[in-house]
Amino acid sequence: MANHKSAKKRINQTARRDDVNGARRGRVRTFIKKVEAAIAAGDKTAAVAALKDAEPEMMRGAQKGVFHKNTMSRKVSRLAAGIKALGA
Repeated sequence: MANHKSAKKRINQTARRDDVNGARRGRVRTFIKKVEAAIAAGDKTAAVAALKDAEPEMMRGAQKGVFHKNTMSRKVSRLAAGIKALGA
């Protein structure tokens, strides 16, 4: 248990940041699931639209430090490849 004022403040800041990061992580995962669902359904137009919405949110998550930049870049690349495969 924190005894110093600064340690108590750090606990509050960490809890607040965890809430924000958790919400952002969940939001990104939801966007990714929407793209994957559209790909699985074979609906290319819906998948393209979903990826267009998801990509900025994914990159924002990487920029804020919730996810690693390369992880999000890889996921965007793989989703785009999945959409491209629908057209072939």
